[in-house]
Amino acid sequence: MKKYSYGLKKLKIIEQIAIVFFFAVIIPISISGFIINNINQQSVRHQLRESAILVASMVSDEVDFFMKTNETTLAQIADTLEYLPSQKLKDKFIKDVAKKYPNCEDITIAKNEKALEQITYEANINEKPILSTQMKDGSFLVILFNANNWDNQLFKSLENDNRQVYIMDKNNHLISSHNFTPEDFKETIDQLPEEKIEDAPVMIGDEKNRPIVYIHRTNPELTIVVNTTENIAKHAILDNRVKIIISVLSAILSMMVVIGFYIYYLYINIRQLFKAVIAISKGNYQRQIRLLTTSFTPYEIVFLANEFNNMVSEIHKSYLELKRKNIELKQLNEFRSNLLDTVSHELRTPLTSIQGYTSRLMRQDIVIDDETKQKSLRIIREQSERLKRLIDDLLTIPDIEGMRLRTVNDNVNLEEVLEQAELLLRKRDGHEIIVNMDNDVTQVYADKGRLEQVFVNLYENAIKYAYPDTPILVNIKQHKNKAIIKIKNKCDVIPEKKLKSLFEKFVRLDDEMTRTTRGSGLGLFIVKGLIEAMEGTITLTSNNEFGFCATITLNLASEHEDE
Repeated sequence: MKKYSYGLKKLKIIEQIAIVFFFAVIIPISISGFIINNINQQSVRHQLRESAILVASMVSDEVDFFMKTNETTLAQIADTLEYLPSQKLKDKFIKDVAKKYPNCEDITIAKNEKALEQITYEANINEKPILSTQMKDGSFLVILFNANNWDNQLFKSLENDNRQVYIMDKNNHLISSHNFTPEDFKETIDQLPEEKIEDAPVMIGDEKNRPIVYIHRTNPELTIVVNTTENIAKHAILDNRVKIIISVLSAILSMMVVIGFYIYYLYINIRQLFKAVIAISKGNYQRQIRLLTTSFTPYEIVFLANEFNNMVSEIHKSYLELKRKNIELKQLNEFRSNLLDTVSHELRTPLTSIQGYTSRLMRQDIVIDDETKQKSLRIIREQSERLKRLIDDLLTIPDIEGMRLRTVNDNVNLEEVLEQAELLLRKRDGHEIIVNMDNDVTQVYADKGRLEQVFVNLYENAIKYAYPDTPILVNIKQHKNKAIIKIKNKCDVIPEKKLKSLFEKFVRLDDEMTRTTRGSGLGLFIVKGLIEAMEGTITLTSNNEFGFCATITLNLASEHEDE
């Protein structure tokens, strides 16, 4: 093993940490720990008691304000009803007030005390607060409040307070609550005394760190309970404990100065190690550890940093090589899979047809008329041509990928090429090909055979995906020294994402790499390669106007004659 020497002898990290830990941590923390715990407990108990009483008083004041405000409003509504001459006007007035009255869910009239008790009973079951006043005719005007609005108004000052607050009627039925939980509510109610002290905050509860405060109001007869949960107590104790620890640590700052330089250099170097390890774990194999080397730097860290850097360099080299090999392997696997898929499907279909019709013609037990023979031979010829085109496509792929494709470009009559491409089509399926050509465009500079192959592929694609019985339009115009050829059909709009992938190998229009549509998926890939080899360009577009459009740009023959 190679050793590293950096001048002064380095203490081992365990030796240095043991010395620093004993003098700077164990002694001061042990002494201050007991003090911190006692001061913290006493402080939190006092704070929780005082704040619980304050919250109970605040909620009581809110209830008092709410009751007085709404009692006054209720009395005004009752007085108004006394002056209305008919029941119809009274009902309309009550309905209008109920819509405009804040926090009101419903306003109704109880004819007697029994009806009032029934309304009160139903409201308690649904935990909805009510307020009532007796009218001159002995009936009662009752307002049923929206529970959520009631809670928002009573507890608006406690929005960020985690204490639990309950408001109950004289029968301990819950009217309103803040931070309600069934378990804590039941536990809290069980601790309430049967005889309650009236109109003053009273503290109850068995746990010193969980004070419960109640206020029993006589007008109206309500009980307000504030429960400090265990989580609140723990949080308060922890919060005060952190504050005290900070104060103690400030007091022992002089001790930290003695070992400050050591900790600083040790921290910087350990941090460098951590950063490097994290970077490596995230895949950054170029990260190197840069140490701040001094007499405070332990030998182990220096050794570890150097060995780590050497290891990372080797990993990075291996990673790059493995990544390159994986990409090559993935490409080869994808190509092999697609090639096998294409060959197995596209070759099997025409071979099956050829085999079937050949066997039919060779049968001696039946008489085949001339028309049937001609039809069978025509199909055999079409399938043979299909096989030839597929094999030609497959043989063209390596030349396109290796940029070795060569074309014999010459002046080519474009109209003749288009007519020949139509003749080479296997079938049109009822689609008429309409060619619109400017008189100025007659010849282009291209490879005639390759150009015919391009148009046959584009025609077949246009026919294959077009709506039934719709024409295929071919528009040819001149722009400057270029011939612009557009082949359009009527079909569903193709998403932009799919359009970009159609020039890739084995990609079909239906669903990229699926086989739900016939075809090898090589047509547009080969078309693009052939057009570019003839110094042209091809683009694909799709919209609601024409469905699908392939736009080809080729050089005019006149430009090359001048050269």
